[in-house]
Amino acid sequence: MENSAQLKEIVRQKYSEIALQNKEDDQSSCCNSACCSPEVNNIMSDDYSKLEGYTADADLGLGCGLPTQFANIKKGDTVIDLGSGAGNDCFIARAETGEDGEVIGIDFTLAMIDKARANAQKLGYKNVEFRRGDIEIMPVSDNTADVVVSNCVLNLVPGKDAVFKEIFRVLKSGGHFSISDIVLIGDLPEALREYAEMYAGCVAGAIQKETYLELIKTNGFSNIILQKEKRINIPDDALKKYLNEEKLICFKSGDKGIFSITVYAEKPGACCNTDCCP
Repeated sequence: MENSAQLKEIVRQKYSEIALQNKEDDQSSCCNSACCSPEVNNIMSDDYSKLEGYTADADLGLGCGLPTQFANIKKGDTVIDLGSGAGNDCFIARAETGEDGEVIGIDFTLAMIDKARANAQKLGYKNVEFRRGDIEIMPVSDNTADVVVSNCVLNLVPGKDAVFKEIFRVLKSGGHFSISDIVLIGDLPEALREYAEMYAGCVAGAIQKETYLELIKTNGFSNIILQKEKRINIPDDALKKYLNEEKLICFKSGDKGIFSITVYAEKPGACCNTDCCP
C-alpha cells in the first residue's frame, strides 16, 4: 500500500481529471473515476436537484449524501465545506446562510478550485469563496465557522484524525458539523483495497464505522448523532474486477459491507459558570 503522500497524489490526479471532464464522463461509472460499472450511475450519491441553491454545473456526482440538508445552517452563519469540488454543497449552504452569511470551500485540487470559482462568478455570489488547501492543515483561522460540512471526502484522506482535529479548531465554541462519508462494517476483501482506482474514486480509503465514530469522540466532540445510514450496493460486474466468484458470493451474503453515513457532532460550548472549568 502506498504511503500517505502517494495516496494524496493519486486522489489529486484523479480529481483533477474529473474536474476537467464533462459531467456525462464523470457519471459514466459508479465511483466517478472510470473504475467501476457501466450498469449504474452514481450509486453512492443522493439527489440534490430539489434543494434550494442546487447548481447543475457544480454537481459532479461525487457525493454520498446530503450533509447540508441535515446541517441546521442558520441565516448569517459562516459555513466551511471540506473538499468543495465544483462548489455544489457551498452553493446549497449559501441558500441556507443567506447574503449575510459566509461560505468557504476548501479543496486541494487546483482544477476543482478553478471550476468552483468560475461557477461562483457566473452566479454572482460575493459571499462564497474557495481556498486551495489540505483539509488536514486548513487555511482557516481558529474559531471561524458556525458549521462545517463535507460530502464523501474524508474517506479519501489518509489522516482522518488530523482532519477531525482541524474541524474542532476551526469551529466556534458551540459550533457543529454534518458530514456524509463512506465507512465499512466488517473487513473488505483485500483485493478491493489494493487498487489505487478504488482508493481515489470509491471506498478503499474508508475505515470501520465504529473507528470513525470513535475518532469523532476522542477529538472532543459531543452530541454525536448518526443522522442517516444506507448500504452501498456495488454491481456484480464491478466487483468481478476484484473478486473471484467464490469471494463475490461470500462478500454479498455476509453482514460486512460499504455504507454511506451522515454524522452530526458539536464542539462543546463555553462554560456556563466559573465553577465548570478547571
